[in-house]
Amino acid sequence: MPQAKAPRADAVRNRKKILAAAGGLITTRGPEVGMDEIAAAAGVAVGTLYRHFPTKTDLVAAAVAEYVTQVADDAEATRARVTVGARALDELTAFLERVIEASVTDRAVKAAAQTLGAEPGDHADEERAGAAVTALIHAGQAAGDIHPDVTVDDIYLLFSTAPTDQPPVARTRWLTLVTTGLTTARPSAPAR
Repeated sequence: MPQAKAPRADAVRNRKKILAAAGGLITTRGPEVGMDEIAAAAGVAVGTLYRHFPTKTDLVAAAVAEYVTQVADDAEATRARVTVGARALDELTAFLERVIEASVTDRAVKAAAQTLGAEPGDHADEERAGAAVTALIHAGQAAGDIHPDVTVDDIYLLFSTAPTDQPPVARTRWLTLVTTGLTTARPSAPAR
């Protein structure tokens, strides 16, 4: 069976420029932004955009997939730090904060994906992220820092309820509250 040829360097650069432009424009203007506007912002011809992404749904799905890849890479790097001795609860909290803050700017891309019905076709990155977060949870549970019934589904629930439309102070307060809910430490009873 013949091997597939690696994409040309200019094609890879164009794809990256298109994804960056699409992410920026969808974030600032919403999913109704035109493909010709995305091509112009990327500095490529409309035909080049359509060679890479035949429909806007394809383009948005690729932007969402890129975001998921970044989250998976971050989760694996976080797990690696725990493997060499970092405290799992601290690393999980920092990971949550990074994902929430990234979601503040990528919120429109994800909303556009839901509007257009775009979903990344390959779930390998979602599985990588899930495995890394599960390992973080287990490490925190083994250390006695994370409540024994916390699961990766709980972390995903936290992501879905994060106040990404609120100012930074509200997001920080939210993170403090949810982190407390993940831990085994319980507040002491009030004095009587």
